[in-house]
Parts: sequence; structure tokens; C-alpha cells
Amino acid sequence: MEKQVRVGIGAYILRDGKILMGKRIGAHGKNTWSPPGGWLEFGEAWEECAKRETLEEAGIKIKNIRFGAVTNDIPRKEGKHVVTIHIVADHDSGEAKLAEPEKWEKWDWFSWNELPEPLFYPLIKLKEQDFNPFDFTV
Repeated sequence: MEKQVRVGIGAYILRDGKILMGKRIGAHGKNTWSPPGGWLEFGEAWEECAKRETLEEAGIKIKNIRFGAVTNDIPRKEGKHVVTIHIVADHDSGEAKLAEPEKWEKWDWFSWNELPEPLFYPLIKLKEQDFNPFDFTV
């Protein structure tokens, strides 16, 4: 099987000084915490992917969608190579729910400086860049 680089989207949703984080139970990043997100589909805009994944996974609509950062993620133990586009957005409507309980254990809102552990690999790489989603407010 040919190895491929995939493009992932992470959506950092801001509301009341906090961001939405979920505990992952799917195979990719199992038992780590991350924002909603997923694989970019062929022909899909980054912003549309962030909207789609956030609605599919957590039942939340977002607005004011903007680019945050990119990380080149090669977690050795998973044998994957993912370029992750980190998107920042504001909460528009909806309350977080387990819309995909086979992929997520729970959702909650956290302060950026008090994120739960362990973090999903792309988020670890992002924090190494001193990224802060609240630097991207509109």
C-alpha cells in the first residue's frame, strides 16, 4: 500500500473565552483531546470542511471562520503523515452534543491555558509554535 500525506482540519471554536474540546475514542488519536475536525474532502474549501465537521461531530454551527496555522504532523507510532490546517471560528449556535458517539467520548469548553491532557498530536505541535486561537479574534 502506498503511503500518502493527508490533509486534516482542526476547528478551534471560541465562546466566552473558551474553546471546544472533545475526548477522542476513534482509532486516530484515541484517548486524546482535540477540537472537532476531520479529513478535507476533494474539492472542499477549508472553511466548508470546518463547518461540516463541527456540525457532524458536535452539532454546533460556526461563523467568522479564519485561518489560524498549519502543522506538519508525523506521529511515529501511528505511521501517518498529516498536514493539519488549524481553523479559528466563533460559536454561532447549538450546544455541544455527541453526534458521533463512535468517535467521541465527550465535549466540553476549556480555557486555552488549561487544556485537558493528553492532547492530540497536531495540537501538541501547534502549541509548540506558541499558537493561541484568541490572537485571531475578529
